[in-house]
Formats: sequence, structure tokens, C-alpha cells
Amino acid sequence: MRQDLLDHVIVLNERHLHRLLSEFVAYDHDDRTHLGLGKSTPLMRTATSKPNGDAEIVGHPRIDSLHHCYEWSQDT
Repeated sequence: MRQDLLDHVIVLNERHLHRLLSEFVAYDHDDRTHLGLGKSTPLMRTATSKPNGDAEIVGHPRIDSLHHCYEWSQDT
């Protein structure tokens, strides 16, 4: 967590630190893949295939845009 989060932000106060840590834990469990889990997430998010030929990958910012979660666009 220190290398992935705290080395990249300036913590303003205790409330800010608590928010950052909460968001990082959510990101780590919901979105971040882990090699020890066979590139799966702790909550076992399933990988999805490209839904159609026109679909594009869309990034959703996490932790104030420090990290991102990627998924296929829903536009057809």
C-alpha cells in the first residue's frame, strides 16, 4: 500500500488519510488483479471478452485517478 498509494500522494490530514485508505482497500479487493490469485481479484471479478467488434476499453478512475479500473464500453 505504501508503494502503490502513499508514495504518490501528500496526505493532508487524518480524515484525508482515512478516505484514501478506504478507497485503496476497495480498489485492491474489487479491481486490482493479484498474481498470487492467478491474476484474479480477491472478490473474484470475472474477466470479460470483447462483447462486439466496435467495443472499446474504458478506464474508470479510482483513488483520485491514481489507479484505474478498465472494462468494455457498453455502446453498441
